[in-house]
Amino acid sequence: MSFDAAALLDAIRAFPLGEVRLMEVCGTHTMAIAKSGIRSMLPDNIKLLSGPGCPVCVTPGAVIDAVLELSMRPGITVATYGDMVRVPGSTPGDNLARRRALGAKVEVVYSPVDAVKLAAARPGEEIVFLGVGFETTAPGTAAAVLTAQEQGVKNFSLFSMLKTVEPALRALIASEGFNVQGFLCPGHVATIIGEEGFSFLPRDYALPAVISGFEPEDILLSVYALAKQLAERKPRVQNEYRRAVAPNGNPLARAVMEKCFAPRRDLWRGLGAIEGSGLGLREEFSVFDAEKRFGVEYGAEEKPSACRCGEVITGRLTSAECPLFGKRCTPEDPVGPCMVSSEGACAAYYKYQSC
Repeated sequence: MSFDAAALLDAIRAFPLGEVRLMEVCGTHTMAIAKSGIRSMLPDNIKLLSGPGCPVCVTPGAVIDAVLELSMRPGITVATYGDMVRVPGSTPGDNLARRRALGAKVEVVYSPVDAVKLAAARPGEEIVFLGVGFETTAPGTAAAVLTAQEQGVKNFSLFSMLKTVEPALRALIASEGFNVQGFLCPGHVATIIGEEGFSFLPRDYALPAVISGFEPEDILLSVYALAKQLAERKPRVQNEYRRAVAPNGNPLARAVMEKCFAPRRDLWRGLGAIEGSGLGLREEFSVFDAEKRFGVEYGAEEKPSACRCGEVITGRLTSAECPLFGKRCTPEDPVGPCMVSSEGACAAYYKYQSC
């Protein structure tokens, strides 16, 4: 059966709606929307906004500053995903790449278990893995901690920056000036937490929610479903991504995650401190907790900056409305994480829409 995008767009235009602001909460959606040009296809009254769905982008400068300080300590090697190497702290240009040039030991790995293997191969070094992500990556990070425990790899530790989606969305909805009428929910996160993980949106806030896949057809169908819910005034959770997302998600993955991690207060760029929004290691795994092992301390929660990344990822500004965008801030010389990450809103807009 062929997909008729034109007919679907006509159907979206036919709904009797005023201006509608819909938010995607996934960096992969942000990039897919920009790459496919979906924003330019939609009627003028349908606006797509980027939300706090890029894990690198939501990590605030104060946390990056703590990572940078830790990286300079003797005997420590920081193991991280590639995106994190170029994310600046509160000082523009100060990142792990710069610290590596100054003598810090920084290794790029492809998975948390690779960091455990690195620790096993280098018993004379302390390997600190930067655990970044949402519920999608948390089970794999938990598996790495369990692997280190089972194999007796004592020089491996985790600096957890893991976060959960629901508390952040609740904080966003409660924030001053919130103006979003529906959510395009993250398909990757939903594979873990299932449809039920987003039921709070219609139940507590009367907001439509559609779990979407990542192909242009998925996203257009999801926008149509959101518009239809708004037109009918019947908000609910719809699962457009049924080929990957089960109603109850992945109980085994959640069990592994919950075995290692407990919710804790955490810092978010653009949203500040949110209770229960982070994942910290449980006490029985504290020997692998880098923050406790090395006495990590944090500075101010969020310093004033000309970078408007925090407002971009909370839907208050578009990337193009940031005064630094495409001028002082480019992918070659990024000021903020939204221009660094492969899932960042500014990087997506710059690559596909700014020319």
